[in-house]
Amino acid sequence: MKMQRSIRLRLNEVKDFVEAASRCNFDVDIFYNRYVVDAKSILGVYALDLTKTLTVSYNGYDPDFEEYLNELAVA
Repeated sequence: MKMQRSIRLRLNEVKDFVEAASRCNFDVDIFYNRYVVDAKSILGVYALDLTKTLTVSYNGYDPDFEEYLNELAVA
């Protein structure tokens, strides 16, 4: 089942986000509008417009990753 979560990332949170996504054994993408990047790519995530709300899309479940996304979630 495809999951999607809306998050906000600050510049100093990118490294932690990429590390959290990299620990998942499933694909994790992050996108804004039509620009989609692999969430496990630090350069790809830095290339996104971090002033906007981003969408994380993934096809698996990891409780630690879910908890981390809850900290970044947009209400």
